[in-house]
Amino acid sequence: MVEALVAAAVAAGSAGLVYVLAAARVVKQYERGVVFRLGKLRDGVRGPGFTLILPFADRLHKVNMQIVTMPVPAQDGITRDNVTVRVDAVIYFKVVDPADAVIQVEDYRFAVSQMAQTSLRSIIGKSDLDDLLSNREKLNQGLELMIDSPAMGWGVQIDRVEIKDVSLPETMKRSMARQAEADRERRARVINADAELQASKKLAEAAGVMSQQPAALQLRLLQTVVAVAAEKNSTLVLPFPVELLRFLERAAPQGPPPAAPEPPAAQAHSSLEFEVEEAVEGSVGEPPSIEGPEGP
Repeated sequence: MVEALVAAAVAAGSAGLVYVLAAARVVKQYERGVVFRLGKLRDGVRGPGFTLILPFADRLHKVNMQIVTMPVPAQDGITRDNVTVRVDAVIYFKVVDPADAVIQVEDYRFAVSQMAQTSLRSIIGKSDLDDLLSNREKLNQGLELMIDSPAMGWGVQIDRVEIKDVSLPETMKRSMARQAEADRERRARVINADAELQASKKLAEAAGVMSQQPAALQLRLLQTVVAVAAEKNSTLVLPFPVELLRFLERAAPQGPPPAAPEPPAAQAHSSLEFEVEEAVEGSVGEPPSIEGPEGP
């Protein structure tokens, strides 16, 4: 009798152990468990930790609650301004309702991926090229709203969507490079013209000041000479200042102005007149000599 009781107890214990092993489940901290009993969803979601289910009648589906990072394959499209581009993105999402993620959609990851690709093509067609290149924050928000609207019914929440890269054709890249170069050259010319205008105004003011003080012009000339003389490999030719000549002219004693020299023709004419006068005076001063016949 005792042996039968011991055997029954051992059998019951073994059966209980097998039942516990078959019914025991462990749900991790980042997971939630959804239980189906005979194909019907049980109320309540199993939290993390140790839990038991009914063997052979219950099935436990574990759903990952972590944020999923999913790359969106590159999509070819034509922008609103008729430019062919290739755009890829990355999407961050997580499950907020495990029951809907299991019941409402067959594979929520695949569904989110397909929705992200179609939404990305739609965004490309509605945007200009400049918006894709410079206004990505607004496009990211629009893309997030487009994906999040249907995903809420799947128990999925879109956390963030980012456009990663925008690939342009080579011809468009060259055109944009020429446009940027022309814009930089235009800005450089405007800045140079503005600098020339300011410099001309300052030079005009400096000329007005120097015209009142002539010595300031000489000082400026000497400063320029010093600056040029710093380069020892150059020959400096310094013009004689006119102001110094004026200073020497004022310092010279005031006397009768010297007679202007006569031209050579006038000198020759004066010499000729002087010789004629001497000849006339000589002929007048001597008495005339009368020669007669000689006597025998």
